Amino acid sequence: MQLGRPNLFFGVTAGNMDSMINRYTADRKLRHDDAYTAGDIGGKRPDRAVTVYTQRCKEAFKEVPVVIGGIEASLRRIAHYDYWSDKVRRSVIFDAKADILIYGNAERPLMEVARRIAAGEAISDIDDVRGTAVMRKDPMPGWRGMDSRKIDQLHKIDPIPNPYGADDVGCEKLSGSKR
Repeated sequence: MQLGRPNLFFGVTAGNMDSMINRYTADRKLRHDDAYTAGDIGGKRPDRAVTVYTQRCKEAFKEVPVVIGGIEASLRRIAHYDYWSDKVRRSVIFDAKADILIYGNAERPLMEVARRIAAGEAISDIDDVRGTAVMRKDPMPGWRGMDSRKIDQLHKIDPIPNPYGADDVGCEKLSGSKR
């Protein structure tokens, strides 16, 4: 709140490393250091930092859109197994209550979202930018689901074809050398 209301939106990321990996070891023990924090001091960032930071932004300025991104948002943009809670968690966009999630190499999508908000378009109308995820009440026009059980049926796997054409041709025959 001390910095004032942003002109376009809040851009939230957990930093250049996932907050849970940054804070806990594979044995679920707390790390004591943090290479990405001043002074190498651990424990400065909260667990699931994108969610916490987004909630703080919404508390300060409820009407300002929040755009989340970075490694933590990208990895958790869909339902995923959470090692620390040992359960499948839903997308971070639901827990964070962000308006839009930008994933992957997000320079172009971020510029497109910023340009459209600056032009006066409502964040709720921006649902067609490649590399973004949004929450919708209804599916987009023309969208249809399909039963993946029909696609992923168990069957015999075909052998990998020989790139040289014949099955009996080996590297020795092609190069003319014998060992």
